[in-house]
Amino acid sequence: EIQLVESGGGSVQAGESLTLSCAASGDTPSNYMAWFRDDPGRKREGVAGIDVHTGIPYYSTSVTGRFTLSVGDAGKSLTLQMNELKPEDTGTYYCAAGRSGRLSRPDDLAYWGQGTQVTVSS
Repeated sequence: EIQLVESGGGSVQAGESLTLSCAASGDTPSNYMAWFRDDPGRKREGVAGIDVHTGIPYYSTSVTGRFTLSVGDAGKSLTLQMNELKPEDTGTYYCAAGRSGRLSRPDDLAYWGQGTQVTVSS
Protein backbone atom coordinates (compact mmCIF):
# COMPACT_ATOMS: atom_id res chain seq x y z
CA GLU A 1 0.00 0.00 0.00
CA ILE A 2 1.08 3.54 -0.76
CA GLN A 3 -0.36 6.85 0.36
CA LEU A 4 0.44 9.95 -1.69
CA VAL A 5 -0.07 13.51 -0.46
CA GLU A 6 0.43 16.50 -2.78
CA SER A 7 1.20 20.06 -1.72
CA GLY A 8 2.43 23.33 -3.17
CA GLY A 9 -0.43 24.37 -5.42
CA GLY A 10 -1.67 27.92 -5.59
CA SER A 11 -2.64 30.87 -7.76
CA VAL A 12 -0.01 32.75 -9.75
CA GLN A 13 0.32 35.07 -12.71
CA ALA A 14 1.57 33.90 -16.08
CA GLY A 15 5.35 33.71 -16.16
CA GLU A 16 5.71 32.95 -12.46
CA SER A 17 6.75 29.68 -10.81
CA LEU A 18 5.41 27.06 -8.44
CA THR A 19 6.91 23.97 -6.84
CA LEU A 20 4.72 20.92 -6.26
CA SER A 21 5.68 18.22 -3.78
CA CYS A 22 4.43 14.69 -3.29
CA ALA A 23 5.11 12.77 -0.09
CA ALA A 24 4.81 9.00 -0.30
CA SER A 25 4.36 6.61 2.60
CA GLY A 26 3.72 2.91 2.89
CA ASP A 27 5.50 -0.39 2.49
CA THR A 28 4.92 -1.10 -1.21
CA PRO A 29 7.84 -0.01 -3.40
CA SER A 30 7.23 1.99 -6.56
CA ASN A 31 9.37 1.89 -9.66
CA TYR A 32 7.69 4.80 -11.42
CA MET A 33 6.15 8.05 -10.20
CA ALA A 34 4.52 10.81 -12.17
CA TRP A 35 2.39 13.95 -12.18
CA PHE A 36 -0.86 14.18 -14.12
CA ARG A 37 -3.26 17.09 -14.42
CA ASP A 38 -6.99 17.47 -15.01
CA ASP A 39 -8.88 20.42 -16.37
CA PRO A 40 -12.64 20.59 -17.04
CA GLY A 41 -11.91 21.49 -20.64
CA ARG A 42 -9.55 18.63 -21.49
CA LYS A 43 -8.73 15.00 -20.77
CA ARG A 44 -6.25 13.95 -18.11
CA GLU A 45 -2.74 14.77 -19.27
CA GLY A 46 0.55 13.23 -18.27
CA VAL A 47 2.87 16.05 -17.23
CA ALA A 48 6.09 14.42 -16.10
CA GLY A 49 7.19 10.97 -14.95
CA ILE A 50 10.36 9.54 -13.49
CA ASP A 51 12.08 6.22 -12.97
CA VAL A 52 12.52 6.06 -9.21
CA HIS A 53 15.71 4.01 -9.37
CA THR A 54 17.60 5.88 -12.07
CA GLY A 55 16.14 9.35 -11.59
CA ILE A 56 15.63 9.72 -15.35
CA PRO A 57 12.68 12.04 -16.02
CA TYR A 58 10.24 12.14 -18.94
CA TYR A 59 8.17 15.18 -19.90
CA SER A 60 5.18 15.95 -22.02
CA THR A 61 5.94 18.15 -25.00
CA SER A 62 3.83 20.94 -23.54
CA VAL A 63 6.09 21.39 -20.49
CA THR A 64 9.51 20.42 -21.81
CA GLY A 65 12.02 23.14 -21.01
CA ARG A 66 9.81 24.73 -18.35
CA PHE A 67 9.22 21.97 -15.76
CA THR A 68 11.77 19.86 -13.89
CA LEU A 69 10.92 16.61 -12.11
CA SER A 70 13.09 15.01 -9.44
CA VAL A 71 12.76 12.17 -6.95
CA GLY A 72 14.48 11.72 -3.60
CA ASP A 73 14.46 9.73 -0.40
CA ALA A 74 14.16 6.41 -2.26
CA GLY A 75 10.87 7.37 -3.86
CA LYS A 76 9.36 8.96 -0.76
CA SER A 77 9.63 12.50 -2.13
CA LEU A 78 8.67 13.74 -5.60
CA THR A 79 9.19 17.36 -6.63
CA LEU A 80 7.93 19.20 -9.71
CA GLN A 81 9.49 22.60 -10.31
CA MET A 82 7.24 24.56 -12.65
CA ASN A 83 8.68 27.67 -14.28
CA GLU A 84 7.31 30.05 -16.91
CA LEU A 85 3.76 29.03 -16.08
CA LYS A 86 1.06 29.64 -18.65
CA PRO A 87 -2.73 29.89 -18.28
CA GLU A 88 -3.05 26.52 -20.04
CA ASP A 89 -1.11 24.94 -17.15
CA THR A 90 -4.14 25.55 -14.93
CA GLY A 91 -5.64 22.39 -13.47
CA THR A 92 -5.70 19.92 -10.64
CA TYR A 93 -2.35 18.15 -10.38
CA TYR A 94 -2.17 14.56 -9.14
CA CYS A 95 0.78 12.53 -7.95
CA ALA A 96 0.71 8.88 -9.03
CA ALA A 97 2.88 5.82 -8.50
CA GLY A 98 3.10 2.21 -9.57
CA ARG A 99 5.26 -0.73 -10.54
CA SER A 100 5.70 0.73 -14.02
CA GLY A 101 4.08 3.36 -16.15
CA ARG A 102 4.13 5.92 -18.92
CA LEU A 103 2.59 9.35 -19.26
CA SER A 104 0.22 8.20 -21.97
CA ARG A 105 -1.28 5.45 -19.79
CA PRO A 106 -2.51 6.83 -16.44
CA ASP A 107 -4.70 3.76 -15.88
CA ASP A 108 -1.56 1.66 -15.44
CA LEU A 109 -0.75 3.40 -12.14
CA ALA A 110 -2.44 2.00 -9.04
CA TYR A 111 -1.79 4.72 -6.47
CA TRP A 112 -2.99 8.32 -6.62
CA GLY A 113 -3.05 11.34 -4.37
CA GLN A 114 -6.05 13.60 -3.89
CA GLY A 115 -4.65 16.44 -5.98
CA THR A 116 -3.52 20.03 -5.56
CA GLN A 117 -4.94 22.98 -7.51
CA VAL A 118 -2.81 25.17 -9.75
CA THR A 119 -4.32 28.32 -11.23
CA VAL A 120 -2.39 30.54 -13.65
CA SER A 121 -3.93 33.88 -14.57
CA SER A 122 -3.08 35.81 -17.71
